[in-house]
Amino acid sequence: MGPLEGVRVVEIASAAPAPFACMVLADLGAEVLRVDRATRRRARAADPLARGRRVVAVDLKAPEGPAVVKRLAERADVLVEGFRPGVAERLGIGPEDCHALNPRLIYGRMTGWGQTGPLADRAGHDINYISLAGALEPIGPAEQPPVPPLNLVGDFGGGGLLLALGIVAALHERHRSGRGQVVDAAMVDGAALLTAWMHGQRAAGDWTTDRGRNLLDGGAPFYATYETADGKYVSVGALERRFYAQLLAGLQLDPEHLPAQYDQSGWPELRARIGAAFRERTRDEWEAVFAGTDACVTPVLTPEEAVRHPHMRARDAFVEVDGLPQPAPAPRFSRTPGTVAEPVEETSAMATLAEWGFTQAEVSELNEKGAVA
Repeated sequence: MGPLEGVRVVEIASAAPAPFACMVLADLGAEVLRVDRATRRRARAADPLARGRRVVAVDLKAPEGPAVVKRLAERADVLVEGFRPGVAERLGIGPEDCHALNPRLIYGRMTGWGQTGPLADRAGHDINYISLAGALEPIGPAEQPPVPPLNLVGDFGGGGLLLALGIVAALHERHRSGRGQVVDAAMVDGAALLTAWMHGQRAAGDWTTDRGRNLLDGGAPFYATYETADGKYVSVGALERRFYAQLLAGLQLDPEHLPAQYDQSGWPELRARIGAAFRERTRDEWEAVFAGTDACVTPVLTPEEAVRHPHMRARDAFVEVDGLPQPAPAPRFSRTPGTVAEPVEETSAMATLAEWGFTQAEVSELNEKGAVA
């Protein structure tokens, strides 16, 4: 039912970023077939990154294995792979191999360092890509090492989500040209893209190179987190003066006896006074105090708590699949809403490949040769 209904995607199984991109495409209505390794243990059905897929196990090292992928690519709109540069070509399923059979194919490539450059063939992980892109250094408290923001910036924001956007853009362009193309999505590129605003701030002289001393990096006492009486935390984002006034009113702090909001020399004192006030009540008590205000104070929730929060429940921001709560599809569409596909029942390679044009005899032969499990 989603806006990508009718789009067929072949996903060569890989690590988190590419599966996340394919999850987004599936949520938006695309039909995604995951080509998994014949020896890999299947992902559990409720794994959010694997939701809504059918799976066929193919041994790409078997002589007939790559031919199976190319047959699938002939009937697909999109193929997604997450190999290191050159691996798909060595297997015989690279862009040239697939475009020779299907010139309209969108070939999505997900890597850390990109298809070219001095580091293209090097190993790495999210923390490496975002550090080289300049996205890691600004994150963390002053005079402390940078703090990895989980793997949200490289793997998912700068990686999988950017790949999904690139694929959708390429599908749109294909309506005009009738031709497919390669989408080279690199996490180092995506992480750098996410720092665009920061480069603008530095160019304007509004951001220093001292970590933890800027407006949005925890340096400002009115844009920070504070511990509460029960050992939990609240977040404060009262940047605008009118919001800041509501923050002080809720904390029962008199602005006449505090440093000015944007007087950085007074920030240490201001932080201490705000912190002392927050430690007088529990997190939930503070949520009640600031309910209905524009003080920009919210509880810092665990992922489990977020699922149960009234606002998230009212927006159906999470769904449950096979008993596992997980994020709902986003963004939202007025006519063609995305949805999490019903859990896909385990089907044989025979049934799955039949939907993609293979005959029973062909699948039986591939199974006997060990190309398809």
